Amino acid sequence: MMSEMDDKANRPIIGITGYGASEMLIKDEHYDAYLSSPADYAQAVLRAGGIPMVIPPIAKGAQSLLARLDGIIFSGGADIHPEYYAGNANDPNLLPHDRLRDQVELELIKHAITMQELPILGICRGAQLLNVALGGSLLEHLPDHIDDDIHRDDEGLWTTHDVHVVGGSKLADAMGAKLVHTMSGHHQALGRIAPSLTVTASSVDEVVEGVELQTHPWCLGVQWHPETTAAHDETQQRLFDALVIRAQS
Repeated sequence: MMSEMDDKANRPIIGITGYGASEMLIKDEHYDAYLSSPADYAQAVLRAGGIPMVIPPIAKGAQSLLARLDGIIFSGGADIHPEYYAGNANDPNLLPHDRLRDQVELELIKHAITMQELPILGICRGAQLLNVALGGSLLEHLPDHIDDDIHRDDEGLWTTHDVHVVGGSKLADAMGAKLVHTMSGHHQALGRIAPSLTVTASSVDEVVEGVELQTHPWCLGVQWHPETTAAHDETQQRLFDALVIRAQS
C-alpha cells in the first residue's frame, strides 16, 4: 500500500508564475520588495491533486526550472509592455509594467511551448502572453473597442459574465461545458490572434476569451480568472483538474 509520503511525492509539480516586485507593493520596515502570487492559484492546483510551485520573475535560472515541472500556469498581472507586440506605448490607459517579468516570462513561455510533454495554462495576462509570444497583438484598452464594457465593473474591478466555449475544443472538454460563468477584471484583450492559435471561447460582445495552440498537446489560454471561483464552481476547477491530469500522463 502506498504511504501518504509516497503519494505526495508522486503528485505532479505545477509551476505558477508570480508577480514582479513592482506589481504588489507591500510595506514592510525590513524589506523593500516582495515576489508573490495570489493564493487562489495554488489552492486550485492543490484541490486538483498537484503541488504548486511559484516561479518568481528572476533574470537567470527560470528556464532551468521547466525541466523539473510537470505543468505550468502563466498567471495574471500587470500589462505587457506594448513594445513586444508593436502596440502604442503612449496609450494613456496603460497600467504600470514590470519589464523584468515581461522579459523573463516571454522567454519562459517560448521555451515551454517547445516542450511537448509540458501542459500549459495561460490565465488573463498569461493568455495575452501566449498570443504575444507567438506573434499576436493586444488591444491596449478594451473599452476603446467595445460599446459596453462587461469585463469590469463600474469601478474597473471584478465582475462576472458568460463565456461561450467552442464544442469539441480542449477547453470545452476540460471544463465539461460550452457555456461558463466567469470572473474577470481585465482592461486589455487579445487583438490580432497569432496564426498558430485557434479561438475556442468568446463573450457575447465577441471579445476573445479562450485560445489553444493546435501544434501542442495541451496549451490553453483563458482571458478570465478561473482560480477566483474554482472553489465553488466545478466548471472552473475542472480546468485545473485537467491540467494536473495531463501533467500526470
